[in-house]
Amino acid sequence: MNAATAVDAIRAEITYYRAHLDEGRDAASLHDLRVRCAGAMEPVLPGVPRAVILDALLASLRFFAYPDSAPALVGLREAGIKLVVASNWDFSLHERLAETGLTPLLDGAVASAEVGSAKPDGAIFTAALALAGATPEQAWHVGDTPAADVEGARAAGLEPIYVAREGDALAGVRTVRTLRELIPLAAP
Repeated sequence: MNAATAVDAIRAEITYYRAHLDEGRDAASLHDLRVRCAGAMEPVLPGVPRAVILDALLASLRFFAYPDSAPALVGLREAGIKLVVASNWDFSLHERLAETGLTPLLDGAVASAEVGSAKPDGAIFTAALALAGATPEQAWHVGDTPAADVEGARAAGLEPIYVAREGDALAGVRTVRTLRELIPLAAP
């Protein structure tokens, strides 16, 4: 297999996963979703058994938090901020947060697959607010996707803060380049 074929296979898997991630609601349905994701790669990898693709796919998954994540979460927690992750993700969100070492720094997490609602829909924001014990007026939503994070937060009544690590700021939206920039915003 050459690099172009590998890129095409991964692109096929990512496209399929993004369209179906909310179907991974629990361990059994997540396994089924992963099998189907491997199946989405089969047309690009003719003759490679799905089980081999699945094993390679799962073995290749590695998740890392941005280097500024943990220090920012510690600083925000020290400022008295409740911290809840609300992510368009499958049932494995909690595993990924643990894998990256962020779980002990959070007050909770909610995956769209668990709620049955993906951002920008308001139900996932409502679930996150319930975990935080906050009202929309008391909360921010920090995210890096204009439609899902910014517009979804606005529609749910939360103040959006846009993370533009390498891109441009959004007009009319508080924007940060690093998560550490959130800490001074938490000061009374």
